[in-house]
Amino acid sequence: MRPCPHSLTSTSNHLRAEVVFSLHPLLAKPMSTKIPRPPGIPILGNVFDVNPNETWNSLIKLAKEYGPIFKIKALGRQIVFIGNVELLEEICDQQRFRKCVTGPIVEMRQCANDCLFTAYDDEKSWGIAHRIMTPFVTESGTNAYFDDMATTISGLTRKWTTTVKQPVLITDDLDRLLMASCMQCFFNQRVEVLHGPDPAIIPALERITLEAIKRPTRPNLLNRLLYQRGFENDIKTMRDFASGIIQRRKDTPEESRQDLLDAILNGTDPETGEKLNDTRAVDEVVTMFIGAATSSNLVSYALYYLLENPDKRTKAYAEVDSIIGSDQTIRLERLKELKYCEAIILESLRLSAVAPGFNIEPIPTENKSPVFLAGGKYEIPHDQTMITILHSVNRDPAVFEDPETFNPERMLGEKWDNLPSGAKKGFGNGKRQCYGKMWAWRWSVLTLASILKDVSFEFQDPGYKLASNGAFSVKPLNFYGLVSPRTK
Repeated sequence: MRPCPHSLTSTSNHLRAEVVFSLHPLLAKPMSTKIPRPPGIPILGNVFDVNPNETWNSLIKLAKEYGPIFKIKALGRQIVFIGNVELLEEICDQQRFRKCVTGPIVEMRQCANDCLFTAYDDEKSWGIAHRIMTPFVTESGTNAYFDDMATTISGLTRKWTTTVKQPVLITDDLDRLLMASCMQCFFNQRVEVLHGPDPAIIPALERITLEAIKRPTRPNLLNRLLYQRGFENDIKTMRDFASGIIQRRKDTPEESRQDLLDAILNGTDPETGEKLNDTRAVDEVVTMFIGAATSSNLVSYALYYLLENPDKRTKAYAEVDSIIGSDQTIRLERLKELKYCEAIILESLRLSAVAPGFNIEPIPTENKSPVFLAGGKYEIPHDQTMITILHSVNRDPAVFEDPETFNPERMLGEKWDNLPSGAKKGFGNGKRQCYGKMWAWRWSVLTLASILKDVSFEFQDPGYKLASNGAFSVKPLNFYGLVSPRTK
């Protein structure tokens, strides 16, 4: 059969194009712009540009100087950072990118193995645990916990209304409350943690996460010689605590109920028929405490911003008084009407992203070709780790007018609905976003509303200036307040 002339012409043009591209490789791909990078020093690169004791503060400073995308190189490794809404929205495309488990998250696998938080994208363990556990943190699942949640929160408001101008470390009390709520809601175990010394798990969790951030910045030998013992001691504290929760359930079967702990111990994955073994059960109990820590920090920031903005605080009090009134408890249907309180939480999350970033990488391809961002402007290696800096993303002036101002009104109704998706990533992205997002949201709004209903609060030091630090979650440092019963 004779080939048609059109086919010959097409083939000839195709071959000519291949020759041109092979001779001129720059023509075969978009012309890219060099990604900014701090100058660094020979061999060590940018190792001194990021303070391991204040990792996120260092990265925020670099983002202000180098813009919405920059990279650093340290100890032979390159990381790209993303700091505006448009670029974040692009790398959240799950057809092109996925969660990257590297650095600090890999270190956390020493504590929780391949749990929901730390599993690699291709590990089947994530899907098994997710399918078993998810029904208990959906909206309907969270509704079932509402009374338990409200009961534990009432313990905090009672503590904060026993005397007038009682000094409290706000972050500490909210951490304790969160632990009590997790124990009651997820595991049906009541604990008294609002008074007395810190439960060992709280400081252990804080040390573990901070150490996990620092470990990738040090040589492995240094980690093993100087830091491994302390890290392992804190891991043991965490896992012993989780094992104790599981053992108490086994020892008191009469207290069992169809809750998250029951699912972890007895649930079957509907897709594979598999269950979680004893080790993985401990892993997932540990995971709940790691993931939940952001919620108490979020409410701490909300209280700080209300103290800094008395007009917003007055408006919040008025909403709670109008909708809740003199009711002794806040009912679920009333809580959902507190739209200004919800906006306060959203705006606090924007200004102080308590989960300050997340890791993304290109989905692997056989040819290992680079990917391009911003319509070809930036070239990214096929295996490049990218880390979002939500502090910068959430202050993108292209999206938020007067971005440094605390303005809950921008989060109300259609204003929130109309924000681009890249401006709504406070709980992460896609299938690997915060597993307990709905529970965390409900707890945060209910805790804030309960405090507004019953408590008058002020700075202990009127000159307090916000300073933040942390690892997988950041919190206000040395945030002391004076709390009193509220008089209406």
